[in-house]
Amino acid sequence: MKREPEMTTPLDPIVSEFATVEEAEAYDKWFREKVRRSMADTRPRIAHDEVMAEAEAIITEAEKRHKSRSA
Repeated sequence: MKREPEMTTPLDPIVSEFATVEEAEAYDKWFREKVRRSMADTRPRIAHDEVMAEAEAIITEAEKRHKSRSA
């Protein structure tokens, strides 16, 4: 069976980060689904400050390991 070439509608790169309308629509569909799943998530929320403190601790530990290897 012979496949027809996919039709695409180009977008102006100054106006859009996507090359075609189809790419923009696919991204929009993906993004909306990601947001929908996130909003439906019932897991407990984690405070921003708590997440940032954990990230800072990970970075600090990595910096300590890096410095000990360099010394």
